[in-house]
Amino acid sequence: MANITLYTKNGCPQCRMTKHFLETHNVAFVEHNINDEPQYIDYLKEQGFQAVPVLEADGLESFSGFRPAELQKLAI
Repeated sequence: MANITLYTKNGCPQCRMTKHFLETHNVAFVEHNINDEPQYIDYLKEQGFQAVPVLEADGLESFSGFRPAELQKLAI
């Protein structure tokens, strides 16, 4: 199984939808909320992201936003 990291923030509908998708498909992931862990903000900016959710997974190109087609690849 891929190592999956999800970066989120409070009050983010796309973050909630992404988390819900992963949880309902029993996909294990580590979550970092940038409201609680602001040290990840600079990391995400360095990677070229300006918005959350951002998902990083082994074997998958990192992406931001709620992308069910990409998430489905992790649910297999």
